Amino acid sequence: MAARIYQRPQSAMQSGKARTDEWILEFEQSEARKPDPLMGWTGSADTQAQVQLSFPDKDAAKAYAEKYGIAARVHSTPHKTLKIQAYADNFR
Repeated sequence: MAARIYQRPQSAMQSGKARTDEWILEFEQSEARKPDPLMGWTGSADTQAQVQLSFPDKDAAKAYAEKYGIAARVHSTPHKTLKIQAYADNFR
């Protein structure tokens, strides 16, 4: 059972920083998705892929994974750089 640990990204529709300090432990899919022959919807019998656990920090997520024997990979958050510009720069 493999999982990945990452920090929740800021959504494109959000300008605030709500819930961006949470760390997520998400299980990877253990079997491929396949289309349903009747309806055509994609799905699988893997229920662990639906589970997302949130933690206040990276160390708590890693401790949980170690406690329950989950092989987890930690994805680091890329450094954010702000491009400061004025509205008047659009008209130069």
